[in-house]
Amino acid sequence: MNKKIMQVDVAIIGAGPAGLAAATRLRQRGVDQVVVLDREAEGGGIPRHCGHPPFGMREFYSVLTGPQYAKRLVAQAITAGVRVLTRHTITRLLKGGELEVATPDGLITIMAKRVLIATGVRETPRSARLVTGARPLGITTTGALQSMFYLKGLVPFKRPVVIGTELVAFSSIMTASNAGLEPVAMIESGSRITARHPCELLPLFKGVPLLLNTELEEILGVTKVEGVSVKNTKTGERRLIECDGVIFTGQFTPESTLARMSHLKVDPASGGLHINQFGRCSDPAYFAAGNILRPVETAGWSYREGRSVGGWIADDLERASSLIHDPEVTLICEDPIKLVVPQRIISGQSGGFTHLQLRVCRPVTGELIIENDDKTFWQKKISTLPERRILIPITDLDYFEGTKSLRVYLKE
Repeated sequence: MNKKIMQVDVAIIGAGPAGLAAATRLRQRGVDQVVVLDREAEGGGIPRHCGHPPFGMREFYSVLTGPQYAKRLVAQAITAGVRVLTRHTITRLLKGGELEVATPDGLITIMAKRVLIATGVRETPRSARLVTGARPLGITTTGALQSMFYLKGLVPFKRPVVIGTELVAFSSIMTASNAGLEPVAMIESGSRITARHPCELLPLFKGVPLLLNTELEEILGVTKVEGVSVKNTKTGERRLIECDGVIFTGQFTPESTLARMSHLKVDPASGGLHINQFGRCSDPAYFAAGNILRPVETAGWSYREGRSVGGWIADDLERASSLIHDPEVTLICEDPIKLVVPQRIISGQSGGFTHLQLRVCRPVTGELIIENDDKTFWQKKISTLPERRILIPITDLDYFEGTKSLRVYLKE
């Protein structure tokens, strides 16, 4: 039996904010056959699992919960003429925009003129954090907890410990509150929370002790969680916290498994796809947008980025890929610079992302420098914390004709 073949103009992998916004923009630009593929039963992405506000203030001028926001994104795309195909799992990315897809009706091949990858991010689970102990019931991530409660009405514990203080950790406290849970502690190995002020007021308001300079050493319990052993990173003092669950939050990584199994170039620094300032990947038929590019930005940021990249894909289809022959310079970041996005810039080309986005892996103060062996193209004093967005206007960089690569580093 011959495999079914579907021909489309643009195939978008991932029905989250970035993918749906890009699809809507493409249809508004007159691109005819636009299809969004998602392995979940419903479109909307991660916001579907977040039953709390605020979402949608800039996109829809309303304060929405995550599920309300997700439904509006899907409705907006469908109204624009986008085909949203759920329960469709991409199994292979092939050269030139060919996709192998598993559907409820069997395997199909999609031949797309352009493909946008917008598969988002995932939290790092306990298994990847090398936390010792048995494997009792009651260990989860924020995303899994939100899915259990908001989509299935289930609660896996009553008195959990929250690990981490990224923004998503505070979302887990809100989810716990909505579910009637009573977190017994929020643990952070650093001397301050990772999220911005005034997030630390939320656990105080909810009566959850915030334990700074504290790291998780071991999860106790055999069949179910009975407690955790933690250590003060300054004094070395150890203590036992009784609890019946552990919520691992944050430490996001791009959901790039599919890309890593393909011919596309993956950036080892960000963990996401290697792109130029138009979102184009190493194969010119492929583009990427949203949190597949870096961990992690808000739903609103991903929506706006997806909408922009959707417009650039429409431009690309109109001009028949004239940009792919232009020379590019590659940006290479050095510790403590954690990542730079985009990683490639077309020399002298206007349009696309207006800024380089950088992050650092630890608190730093010093001179941020972009240079090659012969010339400094940009420098500025910075003082910043981990997971803070550092933006450098691309137009601030001098024209770098003849340069193949630039170093991005910090002189402390």
